Order: sequence, then C-alpha cells, then structure tokens
Amino acid sequence: MEVYDDIRFFKDDEVQTVLQSAVRHPMIKTLFQYTFPDKSDDEIKDIVTRCTSINEFQREVISKTVTRVIDTTSAGMTSSGFDELDTNTSYLYISNHRDIVLDTSLLNLILFEKNLIRTASAIGDNLVQRPFVNMLSKLTRNFIVRRGGSPRETLLSSIKLSDYIFHLLMEENRSVWIAQRQGRTKDGNDHTEQGVLKMIALAAGKKDIANYLNDLKIVPVSISYEYDPTDALKVPELLAKAADQEYVKSENEDFNSIMYGALGQKKHIHIHASKPLEIVKIDGEKTNKTLQRVVDQLDTTIQLNYHLWPTNYVAHDLLHVSRKYSKHYSEHDMAQFERRLRLRVDVEDQMTVTSFLKMYAQPVTNKELLNAE
Repeated sequence: MEVYDDIRFFKDDEVQTVLQSAVRHPMIKTLFQYTFPDKSDDEIKDIVTRCTSINEFQREVISKTVTRVIDTTSAGMTSSGFDELDTNTSYLYISNHRDIVLDTSLLNLILFEKNLIRTASAIGDNLVQRPFVNMLSKLTRNFIVRRGGSPRETLLSSIKLSDYIFHLLMEENRSVWIAQRQGRTKDGNDHTEQGVLKMIALAAGKKDIANYLNDLKIVPVSISYEYDPTDALKVPELLAKAADQEYVKSENEDFNSIMYGALGQKKHIHIHASKPLEIVKIDGEKTNKTLQRVVDQLDTTIQLNYHLWPTNYVAHDLLHVSRKYSKHYSEHDMAQFERRLRLRVDVEDQMTVTSFLKMYAQPVTNKELLNAE
C-alpha cells in the first residue's frame, strides 16, 4: 500500500471504473439527473462513464452540477481577487467555512472559470461515512482528515496529512483548500484555529516556519452567503454552547446540512481571494508566536474582505435595536429578513432569536472592531 492510500482521492486510472459503479447508485443517479434534467438516463450514463480523469469528471459533470445549484438556489455568484493569481502556480487556499460541501465546490468553479489550478480539498472523515458520499468526495479530489483517536494516533495522522499537503503543493503542483478551523462557523465569527496551521507546519521539519509557510503560498479566501440555508440548523448547537452544555449531533445531521446547503436559498454569494500572505521572518521567534502571527493575518484578511450583505446590516440593527446601518438596506430587505426570522425560529424564545441574529450580525461587528484598531 502506498503511504497516502488511506487518505488520498482517486487516481485518474481508477476514475472510469469507479464511475461505472457510481452511475448505478440511486443517490448518485439522482445527483446526475439533477445535473442533466433534460437528458435520459442512458444519455447521462454515457456522459459520466466517458470521463477518464478527475479533471474531465469535474469539467463535464461537477461544474455543471454546481452551476445548476447557483442558477436554481441563488441570485448569482460574484468573485474578486482571483485575477491577481498566477494560472501556473499552486496555492494553499485557507478560507472561512460556512457550508460543508458548497464552500470548496464554489471555489473550484471559480478556479475552473479563471483557468487556475483547482484544489485538492480537506474533508473530515465524519462527513464521508456513507459509501456513496465517500465515493463522490474522492471523485472530486477530496482527501481525508482523520478525527478522533488517541493522542499518538492524532499526531501520526496529522504528520501524514501535513506531508500529503506538502506533496500535493510542492511535488504535484496541485492547489489545496483547507478550512481555517475544524468544522463550520456556526456563530458567524470567522476565526482561525492555530491547530490547523500547526498541522500544516509539521512537514517543515527543521526549516524556518515563516519561510516554509511562505513557500506554500497561503491565499486567504473570504466566502460570503447573503442567506445561510443552514442557519436554523445551526441554532441548537449555539444554544447548547450558550448554556455551557455538550451538543450531540443527531445521526443524519451532517448529511441533512449538506442537502439543505446545496438546495436551500442563498440569494447572493461572493468569494474573494486575497494576495498570498507575506510572513515576516523574525530571528529567534518561537514557533507558536510565528503561528499566532499567521493566525492574526488570516483572521484580519478574511474578515476585512468578507462581503457584507443587507442581511448582515439588518441583523446587526435588529440585534442592537438601532438604525445605525439603515443606509445599507431597504425596508423591503428588512421585511424579508424579519419574515425569514419568523419562519426559521421560535420568535417567542429570546435566546433563539439572539443566536440567529448574531449569526448574521457578527461579520459587521468584526469589521467594526478591525476598523477601530
């Protein structure tokens, strides 16, 4: 067995055989029917099974799936910053994380349209327990992040993951995407976990950490949805956290979040790619201090470039009982958001309402704090 076989995505010479099986799976078949609503089952099977590589599968099938999601569940997607990136260079994209599948799917559609190198993307092993989800993830160039295990097992899997990310970026010239934190942001407060950077830096060995991370060309990415289709699903976890209680996911919670995220209304979407970070080397600085500086750079860059929508400003004003940001939204925007609030949560429960409003208002608060510094 090759060293990365337990976490890697499919190789191109495996793709066609896997697709021959995939087209027969009921759930995957439904996905392909959604992608090609005007095609017969035989026509769809022919399109899919002709693909002989991940690139071809992404181009001929998945890019069309994601485009249809945008067309049917949003008011459109815009992007900025990507034109500043080099089409022949691999980058380590680190983004905020709002949706399990869409974040990386939308990013890769933009990379495809801009002729930039598409990513291999990190996905938690808890999300690929269902065989058909695992199959689809490996067909779309996702690699596995092992969760849980003993401290020794966690360390060993982190070392392997770090080595694999280096291998992809530096030896295969393959861009990589990873979220700034483990799990999605539920409260709208996009912050980077230092542990993510510690894992990435494990492959540096005795190299200077700042120089090593600069070599990886870290590009901060800000992903912004006007409406979060999974907003109501996130509230129970926020309430448990506020009450200092342990939150236990239901059996199908992650899968339901994937489905709601894909098929729920998002209104407008914007994704911004910043320039690669330039991390200053400070002689004698301890690794943790260097990593914390990078965390701060990522947080500042992602939060400042997060595109604010009327929903964010409305939520902030409702939360603070003010009209401070009224120039950023119309009365219609306010009425739409209040209607969504009534439909999604129990408006008689003040804690629930507050949690829902904070989810949308926090990006405004973050920009206020950054602009005050």
